[in-house]
Amino acid sequence: PIIGCEIYLAENDHKIKNLQNKRYYHLILLAKNNNGYKNLVKIVSKAYIEGYYYKPRIDFETLKKYKDDIIALSACLNGEISQRILENENEKAYEAAKKYLYVFGKENFYLEVQNHGLKEQKKVNQSLLQIHKDLDIELVCTNDVHYIEKEDYKIHNIIICLQTGKTIEEDNKMSYIPGEFFLRSEEQMKDLFKDYPEAIENTKKIAEMCNVELEFGNLH
Repeated sequence: PIIGCEIYLAENDHKIKNLQNKRYYHLILLAKNNNGYKNLVKIVSKAYIEGYYYKPRIDFETLKKYKDDIIALSACLNGEISQRILENENEKAYEAAKKYLYVFGKENFYLEVQNHGLKEQKKVNQSLLQIHKDLDIELVCTNDVHYIEKEDYKIHNIIICLQTGKTIEEDNKMSYIPGEFFLRSEEQMKDLFKDYPEAIENTKKIAEMCNVELEFGNLH
């Protein structure tokens, strides 16, 4: 298996719990080996024990402390780099990319491109492609999965309504483009990202780098 977690990264010290430090960014962390798995466990534990404020958050200093043997992906539209791009702060987007590159190194940090038909993703992907060229950071295509089959979006929509206290008739409920967040096949992903062949190849490269071995039944 590929053992990983989508974490929430606080803008400042994750121990500060007030509205001024409520903003956080998504970041994907994948364990390369058993040492990476141990570091991932430490990161997640500290997020819950020390940084829980609406969400289990971690800060950048803690991330640097436990970054060994971990692969980082820049995450979806809620990642720091993507958020800076959407806010038209390209300089800060580059600064964020350099920050992650410095911590994880070229072999262990990737810019995520996604395509679920969102206009925001199109804007972000264009900028990520330029950052990729300018800073020599590799791209990887990923797929946000909220349900297995394409037609399952109807049930997923009902679940979202239950979670947010809305009805399916309300226009202001949290919503996703119908049928776009399903588990795509390899062929579908290759077709969707035909303009990003290297990003497709990097999915296999990353998978082959992740080699956590879990021994069950042994508590020592």
